[in-house]
Amino acid sequence: MMEDWAITNKVKCLVTDAAPNMIASTRQLQIRHSICIAHSLNLLVRKSCDQIPTLTSIRHKARHIVTYFRSSTTAKEELAQVQQQMGRTTLKLINEVPTRWNSTYEMLSRLHDEREPVWVSLTSLKTDLTPLTADEYNIIEEALLVLAPFHQATVELSEERRVSGSKVILMMKMLYLALECNASDLRTQAAIHLHEHLKRRVTDTASNLESLSVLTLATLLGPRFKSFGFRSSSKCNEAVSRLRSECASIIDYRRTNEPQPGPSAQQLSAPTSDNLWQHLDSEVARQAKSATADAIQEVQRYLAEGNIARSQDPLQYWDNQKATFPHLFRLALQFLCTPASSVPCERVFSTAGELVSKKRNRLNFKILEQLIFLNKNL
Repeated sequence: MMEDWAITNKVKCLVTDAAPNMIASTRQLQIRHSICIAHSLNLLVRKSCDQIPTLTSIRHKARHIVTYFRSSTTAKEELAQVQQQMGRTTLKLINEVPTRWNSTYEMLSRLHDEREPVWVSLTSLKTDLTPLTADEYNIIEEALLVLAPFHQATVELSEERRVSGSKVILMMKMLYLALECNASDLRTQAAIHLHEHLKRRVTDTASNLESLSVLTLATLLGPRFKSFGFRSSSKCNEAVSRLRSECASIIDYRRTNEPQPGPSAQQLSAPTSDNLWQHLDSEVARQAKSATADAIQEVQRYLAEGNIARSQDPLQYWDNQKATFPHLFRLALQFLCTPASSVPCERVFSTAGELVSKKRNRLNFKILEQLIFLNKNL
């Protein structure tokens, strides 16, 4: 496919889920690989929720209630009428989708917000559904408090028009700190257990992500975060060493492949028999040509410079600094383009359905024309 689209030399990284066939394909192609953070967060939260029997029971009851109000016209109309009588905005309940954990968050959040209209509607309808109790709503409220940062992270890292790859490692650090901050507000056992499971899994996931070269380099090359993104100081030091090595490779490549200035007139006129200073001159010349030394110096200057504000554009920063840090600029072009998630791509190109259909209206006619034109002319 890369050959068909003539982009083989432009692909720097493949972002996929952690399926074995995806990992095997990147190994065969010998391309850097990054795990989609949206898939990782989905598995992380889903497994943690599934290990809490009380929360699983509440989700089961909530799903039955939501399904009833979404499938029954009478129940839907009754809920809308009660909401209007209470002076509320008419809102539909949201159902859970097994493959998207944040749909569970949205289902419980909407049900918790609309608990009074739902309870009134259920009492007036002829149904054997059991409403959620006050204790169960308390558990939902605390579970939502624990899960809210994960929902925010999933939404933000799945957006399309941001330099998102540099955020991944830092976002895991922020999730850990958010869990630490919310721990003192939890009272129910279900929420406390959920908090413990999530904290353990976030720690394990963060440790794995801090070992991935493509994400560590993207984090360091993100002028908003740099070394602040790492929880582990040892992992940060490894990432800095990796950045120096990559920078040295670029310097070495440019010196090997680009024309170098010839010897000066003074060097040409120097007598060849005078070897008194030969050892010093050769040592100085060797140091001047050391790619590693130059790389260390450039990386140190960059990291010592203050971080830009989180609201500033990192791409604009590198456009302004390409003369100051020329070799790191080239690395930024390679690694900052890595997206955190494959979700935006899957929304358009997933093989689960037709490329263009009523369910896939994100790919409008104008974009489709452009893709066809590029495919024919690249």
